[in-house]
Amino acid sequence: MNRRTASLLTAAALAAAVLGAGAPSASAAPGGCAYTSTSHRPVVKKGGTGASVKQAQCLSNIWGGVPKLTVDGVFGAKTLDKIKWIQGCHGLPRDGVVGAKTWAVLYDPVPDCYDPYPR
Repeated sequence: MNRRTASLLTAAALAAAVLGAGAPSASAAPGGCAYTSTSHRPVVKKGGTGASVKQAQCLSNIWGGVPKLTVDGVFGAKTLDKIKWIQGCHGLPRDGVVGAKTWAVLYDPVPDCYDPYPR
């Protein structure tokens, strides 16, 4: 390999490394909601607690709605009401259970669903 080819390959590798470092991860959660990985989507419902509930609360907050939920990891009445509203807006059964379809809309919502949230 001649010197010019080596220099070009080094420059290309350096550029790829720099550009790649600034690119967001494909699995990064929206809005900084990082209580669980984006692939960890267990069924959560009223009475549930923990990191998955925090993730659902955080995701519901970043897409709008007033009042915002307290991200405390406790699936109570306010979380239930907001989840049911989000489900209804997306054409899902309003059962208040965060299952696969509800997780999907929390991560990738229809923007028109979130403003205004009923007070």
